[in-house]
Amino acid sequence: MTRVAVLGTGIMGAGMARSLARAGLDVVAWNRNADKARPLADDGITVAGTPEEAVADASVVVTMLFDAASVAAVMTGALDAMAEGAVWAQTSTVGIDGTAALAALARAHGVGFVDAPVLGTRQPAEQGQLTVLAAGPTDLRDAVAPVFEAIGAKTVWVGEEPGAAHRLKLVANAWVFSVVAGTAQSIALAEKLGVDPLLFLETIAGGALDAPYVQLKGRAMIAGDYPPAFAVDGALKDSGLIGDALRASGADDRLMTAVNALFADAAAAGRDGEDMAAVAEIFRS
Repeated sequence: MTRVAVLGTGIMGAGMARSLARAGLDVVAWNRNADKARPLADDGITVAGTPEEAVADASVVVTMLFDAASVAAVMTGALDAMAEGAVWAQTSTVGIDGTAALAALARAHGVGFVDAPVLGTRQPAEQGQLTVLAAGPTDLRDAVAPVFEAIGAKTVWVGEEPGAAHRLKLVANAWVFSVVAGTAQSIALAEKLGVDPLLFLETIAGGALDAPYVQLKGRAMIAGDYPPAFAVDGALKDSGLIGDALRASGADDRLMTAVNALFADAAAAGRDGEDMAAVAEIFRS
């Protein structure tokens, strides 16, 4: 049986670990805050005390941590403890430069590395319905296939060079954040103009301007209820990475700079742990 180590059991990692266990894989998990990892034991998942203990006998090591710095800090020690031939699947969103640095870290330790950010939030992670964007050497694909099949509804192989998947992830997230901010603006504008914001959602429902995400986030904004599926602090971090990529590529960054500033205001207002739909409260304020 394939043993998979999951390092990081927050909003995304816990759901991914459970999806792996449901698929019949042998899963061991670790989290810096042990209290977040302990409930996984009820799902037949082994909870490790250290990253080194978690990766020791794993065929695939999955990282789902906050940013490049936290991934590097955890893996610097864990890489030496990995079994010979084990593969590191790096699913955290860390940006283009972060991915390059982590791939170099893997090479320095002689460990196979797959750049594998995912599209989706808490519910798809829990249901094994993420979209996995992957880039890495062809000869590593068979090793990670059972993992990606367990956590995702589909896998999109973007190329063989790490970083290719992350470029696509930033493109997709740029669209996601723009949609969320645009929806928040329309909800707040409707309220300030005396229009029922539900009427806005009903008007676009089922048409060319509609999207399930608009309806989902829009209704959360109207209700003012923001249980985290993709938290504001993550959106702030990721929109910053997108801004960096826009500037580095020579593209106009003004839209994402504005979106990033909105998320920064939401975080400063104490909403960093709430869902990113809470950015609507910045438009209301």
